[in-house]
Amino acid sequence: MAVDWTQLPPELIEIISKKITIYSDYLHFQAVCHAWKSSIPKTPNHLPPQLPWLLLPQSQSNQSSYRAFFNLSTYKFHSLNLPEASHRKKHCGSSHGWLIILDDSPSILVINPLTRRKIHLPAISSFPNVVSFDYANVGREYFLVNPQGERYTASLRQMRDGFIKKVVMSSSPLEKKGDFFVAMAILCSTGDLAYCKNGDECWNIVENSRSFSEDVIYFNGLFYAVNKAGQIVVCDVNGNSPKVSFIETPRQIGGDMQYLVSSGDGLLLVTRYLDLDVEFDTFIYKTARFEVFKLDLNGPRWERVTSLGDMMLFIGENSSLALSASGLSGCMGDCIYYTDDYSANNYDGHIGEHDLGIFKLSDGSIEPLPCYPRNSYSRLQWPPPLWISPNPC
Repeated sequence: MAVDWTQLPPELIEIISKKITIYSDYLHFQAVCHAWKSSIPKTPNHLPPQLPWLLLPQSQSNQSSYRAFFNLSTYKFHSLNLPEASHRKKHCGSSHGWLIILDDSPSILVINPLTRRKIHLPAISSFPNVVSFDYANVGREYFLVNPQGERYTASLRQMRDGFIKKVVMSSSPLEKKGDFFVAMAILCSTGDLAYCKNGDECWNIVENSRSFSEDVIYFNGLFYAVNKAGQIVVCDVNGNSPKVSFIETPRQIGGDMQYLVSSGDGLLLVTRYLDLDVEFDTFIYKTARFEVFKLDLNGPRWERVTSLGDMMLFIGENSSLALSASGLSGCMGDCIYYTDDYSANNYDGHIGEHDLGIFKLSDGSIEPLPCYPRNSYSRLQWPPPLWISPNPC
């Protein structure tokens, strides 16, 4: 006797749908029939972090408002209408599926490319080290003060490109109406950490955290930031004023960049080593290798990790992410998927290749990403590629 699957009880359909962990599978589930689609939420709020898509750069001649994304699991490209992130806008991070966008204005836009929902964080002109802002002062619109008390000016473009290194958010800002979230920014100019909460009108500096500006992540309700030596500052911004504590591990010697990644119930430190090449009379940095360490709080110290098992790490300008490769097609465990997030000379009109690829921890080899075959890396494209996890919320 044939079973009419369209007649399944709605409560059973909903129970089954909550077992789905991949967004594309959820969409396919919805598309089976009208009865199934009407029995489950339009937006799945239960999904874990998804396999990131790679936001590809635009060529200088491309004036389209559409941006291309590469899907690692299907090896397909998706084109999304995203004028807010087109035409030489600059991104300074992705977090929980949201892009943080800067342009030639004080505005800081946060947008979800899938849903097109957006919010604004407090403007660049609201940072404590910005004394004033005036469009009338062409080429020197911003008036700032440095940590030594010296005052200087900066243009719209200088602030867009060189004021904020990265913004990380504690959660998806519109996951539920009224949800509390915090954004933490690393400032290029001073190495400070600054934060704002939803509803704030200005940014606040986290005192005593300067120089912990290599990377920052949100983990177990707190922000963790790392300095060049692999030492950690822990920032609790849940109260009325931030509380700061330190995890003073022995200094890490060597390495050019540091990243923090939360994996399971612990923290990983990923150290990036760069080599300097000369190409077309221009110095170009290329990734040579990575080393991975796990935090042992009993020391505290960093313990070397020689294998990630089935875990894979995604690092770059995005909020660093660790995922299991089990059950996911198109990706490999024990690998680091990395993008270029460090050298302005690798883009913005300079000849050179984007520094991105797949580093295999098992043998130290590097493979090109499948959307960038070897020796075919795009040139003269800006901003560089960025990982972003698709988020329907």
